[in-house]
Amino acid sequence: MAERSWRSVRVVAFICVFASYVASGGSSAQVPLLMWSSDGLPPLASAAAGHIASDDQLSSYLTSTFSAGSGSHTVLLFLQDKLSKEDFTVFGGVFGNKHDSAFQNLEAALRSSFSSVTLPALEWSGSSAILTLLQEKLQVSSLLVDADTLSDLSINTSVSNLLLISLPYCTSLHKSCKEVLHDNDEVVGKVLNIMTTKNVPYTAIYTGLKPSQRISTKPMFEQPMGRSLLQTVAPTVNPPIIFSVSGKPCIMLSAQNLNVSFTSPPQWTDLGLETPTLRESWCNSRTAGLVLDYASGPKLSFVMSRQFYSGSARYWFTLDSVQLTKNGQTVSFNGSRFITAPAEYSYHCQTVNSFDNPLLFPNTTKDASSQWMINLVQFQIQGFGLNNGTVFSYASDCAAFFTPGIWMGLLTTLIMLLILVYGLHMITQLTAMDRFDDPKGPTISVPQTE
Repeated sequence: MAERSWRSVRVVAFICVFASYVASGGSSAQVPLLMWSSDGLPPLASAAAGHIASDDQLSSYLTSTFSAGSGSHTVLLFLQDKLSKEDFTVFGGVFGNKHDSAFQNLEAALRSSFSSVTLPALEWSGSSAILTLLQEKLQVSSLLVDADTLSDLSINTSVSNLLLISLPYCTSLHKSCKEVLHDNDEVVGKVLNIMTTKNVPYTAIYTGLKPSQRISTKPMFEQPMGRSLLQTVAPTVNPPIIFSVSGKPCIMLSAQNLNVSFTSPPQWTDLGLETPTLRESWCNSRTAGLVLDYASGPKLSFVMSRQFYSGSARYWFTLDSVQLTKNGQTVSFNGSRFITAPAEYSYHCQTVNSFDNPLLFPNTTKDASSQWMINLVQFQIQGFGLNNGTVFSYASDCAAFFTPGIWMGLLTTLIMLLILVYGLHMITQLTAMDRFDDPKGPTISVPQTE
């Protein structure tokens, strides 16, 4: 009973540290880190609220945890694409109902673990160093697994193992952030149950590859003061991708998100967060191809063509296809006839996807085509006539002039106008009788004819 009470105290202390850190605020980008073990962890000195742990402090603690004389270790690294303290305070059980928390399995693991360590704020300087640190301390390479493959995996406990479980983050597509975090929490619970069933002692770490919310580093006196009734936050705009030939820009592409998914239900990956190579791209006066080759494996290709149309007496360019390649398999999506613009213009569309009011259609009947999806947000491309150097030409937008709202307004106005015209017509057709009944005189008789 005393041990259970002590575990509850640790969980309450963890929640209080998070809440106090939220109250104190931070001045640099950071990610939280949770660590627990089925055997035991070295003690970690408690830090004051608002303290940001450095990479050196984390490295020193991992050295004491996985020292050379402590034997072999099996480490489970739950590495989420993005994670910040706000995810715990908003979607966890800190301020709301604990039964409605998106981290129920994670909180249960912290309560039931032999020992646990929490770092509410770990310094982040461009990329997460936790994976590299663990590989260095354990002297092993990481093995990417999921809950399905882990159940069939034979784990040799006589040597150290580093099992990497990659978890997605919400992308505002199909699922809310809370639903995505809840699904990740289910994966955490399933993996821990498998380790318990296999009777394998483990040390688990839950953290993020990068923060989900960047914290401003401006001093307080530089930030605007006062209240604002309508305050907006400008979305993050990635720099455009430019392919040049002999130092002259030839193809230009810009997108807020380059989301791709290879599974059903979809698990989205934003390729816009990575820097691709363009060595396979090409361009000439008639065709252009922008090939984005990413180090993580996927390859995204945009094929365009330029053609003269006598009807308009000008050249037009079209996005003929978008090709998605992974693990040697390629699915090509044909562009619809609406993805076109004058050759000297650029093409812009708020959303270009292959699933919801699609502008891209797979041209293959393979099974992969029904699972692979593309979603391009704030997409703009130009493959010809880049006379302005690194600046897009005038954009031809995919939105039609007569939007559904305009059509509804025109139709409503037309109906009201017809009713008004009909009423005026009825009024003008009213006529008065030539004779009227005189109550003091003889009545008007209308002869009837047979």
